[in-house]
Amino acid sequence: MAVYKYEIIDPNGKHKKGTIDANDELTARQTLKTDGSTLVSIAMAGALDKEVNISFGAPVKPKELAVFCNMFKSILAAGVTIIEALGMLSEQTENKKFKAVIEEVHDDVQKGETLSSAFAKHPKFFPEMMIQMANAGEASGSLETSFERLTTHFEKDAHLKALVAKSMVYPIILICVIVGVVILMMTVIVPQFTSTFDEIGAELPGITKAVMAVSNFIIHWWWLALIIIVAIVVFLKAFKKTERGALLFGRIMLRMPLFGPLAIKTAAARFTRTLSTLISSGMALVEAIHITGKIMTNAVVQAAMVKAEEDVTQGFPLSVPLMECDVFPIMVPQMVKIGEETGSLDEMLSKIANYYDEEVEIATEALVAAMEPLIIIVMAGTVVPIILAVLMPMFSLYSAIG
Repeated sequence: MAVYKYEIIDPNGKHKKGTIDANDELTARQTLKTDGSTLVSIAMAGALDKEVNISFGAPVKPKELAVFCNMFKSILAAGVTIIEALGMLSEQTENKKFKAVIEEVHDDVQKGETLSSAFAKHPKFFPEMMIQMANAGEASGSLETSFERLTTHFEKDAHLKALVAKSMVYPIILICVIVGVVILMMTVIVPQFTSTFDEIGAELPGITKAVMAVSNFIIHWWWLALIIIVAIVVFLKAFKKTERGALLFGRIMLRMPLFGPLAIKTAAARFTRTLSTLISSGMALVEAIHITGKIMTNAVVQAAMVKAEEDVTQGFPLSVPLMECDVFPIMVPQMVKIGEETGSLDEMLSKIANYYDEEVEIATEALVAAMEPLIIIVMAGTVVPIILAVLMPMFSLYSAIG
């Protein structure tokens, strides 16, 4: 399949340039003209004309989805049609990949497709819950309300992710500093003293011999250490992709000191917020649980969602499997049970989500505060033995001279 660069004038009179993949030039021409566009020029694309797509993580961030949903809701509220709204949003979106996808959605809706079916063609950009919420909004005639709820959901989700990322930044920076200091000492400082000790020929303490051996290994066998580290990382990543590995890593994350409580509260906030949003849009509970389970990142929580879906399908109230799974804090199934009994499950879930949003913020601040002294202790425990290994032979030498 070849790549062709083109220039067209779309049905709205807008000038557009880009590239298209096609088996031949005739197919490319026909494809570009299908929506009524006028072809200005087309030619085989050179190496510099082809788009280079570099992506780290998800192609669209929750914050971008929140902005999209908020603007879409506001434009619809002003009485603008869906097609016109999509055209306006595509022009205002800065993310080039997302912009191109919105344009494709615009073209599909213009051809008669529903908004939800157009979203469904791009699952990497539009999450499952966004597709289902759009579908529910179209069916009930309350699309504006659906996007208002989606805006709140994605804003909260973006806030949660920012808090979790904030808790990881400080430890990562300090760990990098520790590794850098240790490598510097082992490759530069220790070798200088090693040559001095060899010339003296004195008997060295065990700790000095051990540090010298490690220094020698790092200097001469660093490539072997690098291979071992890469092999371990590759193995762990491959193992994590298996069902058994995902569950193991999920349990470890939920039970880790300091990080475990934060992971549990984050999962509780995301679970209740998503489920509340879906139920309030009129979606059936079983389907809402199914979609919620898909967006949970921890395999243990996902397994709990699968079990909850099965139990609710069999007629059990949601609070029963939530109580049995022993994943969420006890407050979650208890409050869910009250919501079921009062017939206000979506409102109760929203209240739980608001509570755990605050708890995540508090837990993040506590984690950052606890990590600072802990990492300083680790740094001291790593650097002090190296310093002692260098100083102890020198003290012995000075004592002998004295």
